[in-house]
Amino acid sequence: MFSQALLLLVSITPFSSQAPVTKRAFSSGPVITSNFPDPAFINVGGTYYAFATTNGAQNVQIATSPDFNTWTVTGSDALPTIPSWSTGDVWAPDVTQLADGSFVLYFAAASSTNPGMHCVGTATASTVAGPYTASDTAFACPFDQGGAIDPAGFADADGSLYVVYKIDGNSLGGGGICGNGDGSYSTPIMLQAVEADGITPIGTATQILDRGPYDGPLIEAPSLVLVSGTYYLFFSSNCFNGPGYDTSYATAGAVGGPYAKASSPLLVSGGDGGALNSPGGATVGPEGAQMGFHSDAVAGDASLRQMWTAGITIGGGVVSIS
Repeated sequence: MFSQALLLLVSITPFSSQAPVTKRAFSSGPVITSNFPDPAFINVGGTYYAFATTNGAQNVQIATSPDFNTWTVTGSDALPTIPSWSTGDVWAPDVTQLADGSFVLYFAAASSTNPGMHCVGTATASTVAGPYTASDTAFACPFDQGGAIDPAGFADADGSLYVVYKIDGNSLGGGGICGNGDGSYSTPIMLQAVEADGITPIGTATQILDRGPYDGPLIEAPSLVLVSGTYYLFFSSNCFNGPGYDTSYATAGAVGGPYAKASSPLLVSGGDGGALNSPGGATVGPEGAQMGFHSDAVAGDASLRQMWTAGITIGGGVVSIS
């Protein structure tokens, strides 16, 4: 059971940008107690770096950890200058290191020409913490489908590079607490091959997953890893600001699918002995052994989404919390 197996966490100091927060094995709780939604992480030189959705002060938040257990929010902004095509409101960043040692930051940001929609953007830096310089050309911006959000990079075993992201169809309307309550719009996960620079598209994006009868109005927040020849696509279902928001996964024998969804979600509200509230926005490390995700501090209130971490075990098409 998840409540028995999660690497349990607890804050030992009040939050500040200088004070680290440590998890311990005997009590549950977040590793970052401030608002740190949609966390993504990368290990560079033995240090973990986590990046998160804007908190209003920084476009892209940064936290660091020496061991994946103790985290310090730096107060720095990985993307201090937004691109010309955007008005800000930066969501769900992800960082990938390229073969030449440089870094690409993928993110979603509000469009300046269609303010109700987001587009996926890219930015580059020579160091993992940045600052990143954004491209003035959006990477994916399908306005007719609702825009695009939640990008994440992926490197295949042969070195081929991809970006997965969500078509944000629920931004077009359809009622409900986060749009598409009537199911009028598609919210698929897309796969886009890119060149060695991590930015230049190769061909067109292809759909690899869409919502099903148990996913509510949408799926989003893709994170793709390859373990022992099987591709695991993690994603969230339902509305981020509702109790049904969760983290699940699907598997495939090829990067382009077809993907088969697991029979039940991996993380749900009420998990970890009732401690988890709308757990989602997850990222899984490239080795398939670590996961970062957010959970609401208070059930039904998405204004404070805190970062949690967990060890995971992947094998035989099955994922479990370890």
